[in-house]
Amino acid sequence: MNDTFRELKDRIRKLDALLALRGVSSNLLFAQALSQLHRLEKRGDRSREPTPEVRALLEKVEGLGRAMQ
Repeated sequence: MNDTFRELKDRIRKLDALLALRGVSSNLLFAQALSQLHRLEKRGDRSREPTPEVRALLEKVEGLGRAMQ
């Protein structure tokens, strides 16, 4: 796994922690976007840079997470 993908995984873990803290019912859109991000990340090639699609979705989920706080 390259360093960029490692950073991506760390950021996703923080979002997972936020979802666990707040619960799915607090923001369904956030939970759905995070689930979609997990699916994209799982299909990605960890030896390469994350795709622009993964990066864009990560930014969107992080924005939704900031709005929840």
